[in-house]
Amino acid sequence: MKMDLRSGYKGVVGLVFGNESSSDADSYVERLLDRISNGKLGDDRRNAIIELQAVVSENQASQLAFGAMGFPVMLSVLKEEREDVEMVRGALETLVSALTPINHGKGSSNEVQPALMNTDLLSREADSISLLLSLLEEDDFYVRYYTLQLLTALLTNSPQRLQEAILTIPRGITRLMDMLMDREVIRNEALLLLTHLTREAEEIQKIVVFEGAFEKIFSIIREEGNSDGGVVVQDCLELLNNLLRNNASNQVLLRETIGLDSLISILKLRGSAFSFTQQKTINLLSALETIRLLIKGSEADTGKDMNKQANKTNLVQKKLLDHLLILSIESQWAPVAVRCAAMQCIGDLIIGDSKNRDLLASKILGEEPQVEPALNSILRIILRTSSMQEFIAADYVFKCFCEKNSDGQSMLASTLIPQPYSMSHATLEEDINMSFGSMLLHGLTLGENSGDLEICCRAASVLSHILKDNLPCKERVLRIEIEPPMQSLGAPEPLLHRMVKYSALASSMKGKDGKSSTSANSYTEVIILKLLITWLADCPSAVQCFLDARPHLTYLLELVSNLSETVCIRGFAAVVLGECVIYNKSTDNGKDAYAIVDAISQKVGLSSYFLKFDEMKKSFAFASVESSMTRKSFIRSSAASMADIEDVDENDLSEKKSPDHPILSSVLDSYFVKFVKKLEADIREQIVDVYSQPKIKVAVVPAELEQKSGESDGEYAKRLKTFVEKQCSEIQDLLVRNATLAEDLAKTSGGSRSLESDQRVSGASERVQMEKLRREFQEASQRLVNLQAEKAKVESEAEMYRNLAGKTEADLRSLSDAYNSLEQSNIQMENELKALRKGGPSTFPDVEAIKAEAREEAQKESEGELNDLLVCLGQEQSKVERLTARLLELGEDVDKLLEGIGDEAGAGEDDEDDDDDDAE
Repeated sequence: MKMDLRSGYKGVVGLVFGNESSSDADSYVERLLDRISNGKLGDDRRNAIIELQAVVSENQASQLAFGAMGFPVMLSVLKEEREDVEMVRGALETLVSALTPINHGKGSSNEVQPALMNTDLLSREADSISLLLSLLEEDDFYVRYYTLQLLTALLTNSPQRLQEAILTIPRGITRLMDMLMDREVIRNEALLLLTHLTREAEEIQKIVVFEGAFEKIFSIIREEGNSDGGVVVQDCLELLNNLLRNNASNQVLLRETIGLDSLISILKLRGSAFSFTQQKTINLLSALETIRLLIKGSEADTGKDMNKQANKTNLVQKKLLDHLLILSIESQWAPVAVRCAAMQCIGDLIIGDSKNRDLLASKILGEEPQVEPALNSILRIILRTSSMQEFIAADYVFKCFCEKNSDGQSMLASTLIPQPYSMSHATLEEDINMSFGSMLLHGLTLGENSGDLEICCRAASVLSHILKDNLPCKERVLRIEIEPPMQSLGAPEPLLHRMVKYSALASSMKGKDGKSSTSANSYTEVIILKLLITWLADCPSAVQCFLDARPHLTYLLELVSNLSETVCIRGFAAVVLGECVIYNKSTDNGKDAYAIVDAISQKVGLSSYFLKFDEMKKSFAFASVESSMTRKSFIRSSAASMADIEDVDENDLSEKKSPDHPILSSVLDSYFVKFVKKLEADIREQIVDVYSQPKIKVAVVPAELEQKSGESDGEYAKRLKTFVEKQCSEIQDLLVRNATLAEDLAKTSGGSRSLESDQRVSGASERVQMEKLRREFQEASQRLVNLQAEKAKVESEAEMYRNLAGKTEADLRSLSDAYNSLEQSNIQMENELKALRKGGPSTFPDVEAIKAEAREEAQKESEGELNDLLVCLGQEQSKVERLTARLLELGEDVDKLLEGIGDEAGAGEDDEDDDDDDAE
């Protein structure tokens, strides 16, 4: 395998550098390697390895040639010649050179990289990693130094293979950790190596922490001067972040062993408060990233909430909030990146935690007499700052403060009290003594005269957080009215109407090409529309207030149809229109849901309207929301200059090909995007329902409804009945067709209108037929249900008559028994009479005559009773015949039902015959 790799590498040398160049490099490197491995004189071998190191560090062809044949020779020197320190140094330095890329002035991105190929080859050498780790125990400084550099180069290019190899070597990580207590240069190289080694390697992270990494890291940070230290502090914090990121057990160990005081002390500003070097800025950002990791907890931890809450509690007890407020608000000389990161930490600290929210609301900043609540100071930053990043970070604090915090929202909304025009239009510098609500209303109305609506849109973003999912706050703010600049300009207007006015103003300030005159106006309209979406959601009174001004609906319809607007703006306008449908409780003609749907259908078209939602979901602002939630770590490669971390979005604005402003990916959070997507589904469903239902009122009375002259009342009623039946049938067909067309339109996602129209027409006709079949099926099902109910009723009656027949049969049996007993008595009396005649005088009466008379009376009595029974049986028989016929119609087997009765009747007759025979 090794020979195949080397022969392949030799082929690459010839392919990249040409046969002649590769041949010279191969022969020269081969001669030097031969001198090193077979030379007899020590000085000659040392000179050869020095020459080899120089050649490999300067020439890519030599690097490839060395990779093809030099590793076994160098590893042999490291194994067998440990006592010759100069040879070991030379071998290690040569290996480092072979793995270090050679910079080119103009190199192709597809060009072969010899250093990467050599890294792969060396990592495949058997026992190479264990051999290098064993060299860390050597006494020579340069041997340890070059060994660490070599391991770092291997780890940079082949991290996974080296991580797996180190885990299998006994005491491998322990040797690396021991290097942290070595001389400064060795320690710094070991820090870099461990930083690379612990990235995304949980097992190695646990071992490193077990070896006392936390104590050693903070010891080094204190020695270097905390945040005022150099790049070593950055490396220590980067290593610390690797150990804590998504690792709950390590977070618990840090919290419960050495505590978080050392971390908090890094955030303390020492010396000159306005002295922020580039390295100090990066150190503070790294420390704030550590804070965020602890506040966020571990995503893989099943007990995430418990661990996260413990971290928050511990940090708040260490006065973290005070330090964050100093960095984000009170330290005016802190760089923008530090202020933003500190405010993001404040937001993460208070979200979902009522105690921390209350603590922030109670904080007072500044010095007497210029003191004010912390929330007021953060709002002032939102209204005043010229940095886009700082506005986003401060807005994030209010978002976290209002998240599922109805009491906090109500507290902020209660301060929204309109001020006189003169005070509400004062300059921003005069707002130090204003309440929170006055300052917010100040910002909402300040841009009216200046024409710059950026401050207004920032205040609108804060107001949207206060109103989100809080109906009482929406109702309260809805009652706020703003005075006009002069009484002659009209009566006060609701704040909602003023926000719609500003949205229209921002739209009008764009040129014919759809581009804004200022960068701020490109996102102002979106943020105000976001406020309207939040305000109107689940608030019928807000929808009513919005529709009270007829131009509002016209403005939205034009905005949806305006192709010069961005897809995000058109989509948001479509959402607001949809809210005017689904949350519309009005019964006024022209303002109800029917009127809104009719206006959309006539002015925009349902197909085009629903298409706005699909375009919005594919826009840059929506697609980039999830990616904007991930925050980059500050490592050496990403923190090269101060400009890279100052205000990135401002610099990248001109480079964005999307018409949407980059700020939107931060302002439109994931919650709002999900909320809009849910609203879209509700809007589609509601519009389909409204579009497929008729209006209650009839505008025109048909002439057919008038009675003709000479027409009788009966004929008139008959004609009206026929007309109504015809109209009902036509209305039903139209309703089915409307519902079908509306469903097709709701599912439209693009394509040519003509093709869609053909598909909808064909689909509609098929659905009409299916609807008719469905109605016939329902009618047949209803008839079947009625027949089943009638069948159950007939069966119940049959059972009742069956019971009656059984009772009659029992009566007949009892009568027959009485008759038989009478016959028996007669027979007995005759026998007695015969016996008396034989033994007595002739003066006895004529027994035969008496017998005949008694028999005749009994015969008459029995015949009368039998006639009555026969009449009853005849009536019952007729009923049974009618029930039998009905049961046959219902499909019942009558023979089975009467089978038992026949058997019982037959058995009774047999018994009577037997009795008669016995009597005779």
